[in-house]
Amino acid sequence: MLQLTTIRQETDTIIERLKLRGIDAKDAIHALLSADESNRKLRFELEQNQAKANQLAGEIGQLYKSGQRELADQKKVESFNLKELIKNQEEDLTLSDNKVRDLLVSLPNAPQLDVPAGKDAEDNQTVLEWGEHPQLHAEAKPHWELASELGIIDFELGVKITGAGFPVYKGKGAILQRALIQFFLNEAGTEGYTEMQVPHLVNADSGYGTGQLPDKEGQMYHAGLDDLYLIPTAEVPVTNLYRNTLLDHSQLPVKNTAYTPCFRREAGSYGAHVRGLNRLHQFDKVEIVQIVKPQDSDQTLEQMQNYVQGLLQKLGLPYRLLLLCGGDMGFTSAKTYDLEVWSAAQERWLECSSVSNFETFQTNRLKCRFRNEEGKTELAHSLNGSALALPRIVAALLENNQDEKGIRIPDVLVPYTGFDRIDR
Repeated sequence: MLQLTTIRQETDTIIERLKLRGIDAKDAIHALLSADESNRKLRFELEQNQAKANQLAGEIGQLYKSGQRELADQKKVESFNLKELIKNQEEDLTLSDNKVRDLLVSLPNAPQLDVPAGKDAEDNQTVLEWGEHPQLHAEAKPHWELASELGIIDFELGVKITGAGFPVYKGKGAILQRALIQFFLNEAGTEGYTEMQVPHLVNADSGYGTGQLPDKEGQMYHAGLDDLYLIPTAEVPVTNLYRNTLLDHSQLPVKNTAYTPCFRREAGSYGAHVRGLNRLHQFDKVEIVQIVKPQDSDQTLEQMQNYVQGLLQKLGLPYRLLLLCGGDMGFTSAKTYDLEVWSAAQERWLECSSVSNFETFQTNRLKCRFRNEEGKTELAHSLNGSALALPRIVAALLENNQDEKGIRIPDVLVPYTGFDRIDR
């Protein structure tokens, strides 16, 4: 969440930055600041009364010792009334704290000033395109038909076992999945990321810490009996490794990677654009996460998106890099790049990665701090990126590399698959 001190000190700037999302936050910000002012006034009065109560307690003790019982008894009545007032003020302060918190967590992150203004994907900026769009043979097919024909992905079997959006990978399809995961993890390791194995279920505190709760509660699978959530991305457990943590400046940057399955309800997603692997309820993804010093986060974001570009280039997949407009960014992001691969048979772009700088939005919730070179404590910045999500990568690989005989496997994956083709 945004920092209250920043909102107090840079009110107009925060309002202007939120306008980049298409949000007029003036009234919400002023309501927050008003509640915060009342909250601070109430806290000050409570602390004054608590100090007075402590002073009274000492005076009463001294009066009894000196034999001034009548005056001491009068002071006891005053003390009793003061304690009742303090109790009521503490209850009021709890309600006031909750009000400020609720107003604060309802605000999305403020976009950086170089984020383009806009409401939706139509307003995103194309930064660059890479690679030639493949020219397919006359009988080319979309990946869902190819995968069924080759017997490597069974969508209907997944429906039988669970429901739509839970495909079953078979034979070389399963091997291709495993090969991509291993390739992405090995590449991340070479780039200096430490691999982590993390839980696939998280508690509500973890969901809150990275901003999925309460913003995306309806999109997460919830195990109600245990009050646990299936993770929508490895970002959640990996970033929460540093919840309530004080790091030293010498430990930064923290660079972690993890492979996990991801679970998303994707409520309200229908139509031809979600066929096959285009949108799933369960899918595999390798994630990269960094915790960095504030002054390094902008440069780190550029390094991370360049790294993801490198993965797509090694796979030989045509792609484009987009700078998202304010209205298309996630709730927690201050700046986001999306990478989309070209799907030759569908003749459309498919998002395969988002790389985001959250600045202090997550670390403020997580209480993830570091001690800087001067010995002072400050909030770190957090970033994450998909490197990469598998379904649309597999879709593009199958479609773009098809010929009359089957599918060609990219050279970089052959050491992991043990085969260079999937033939009919």
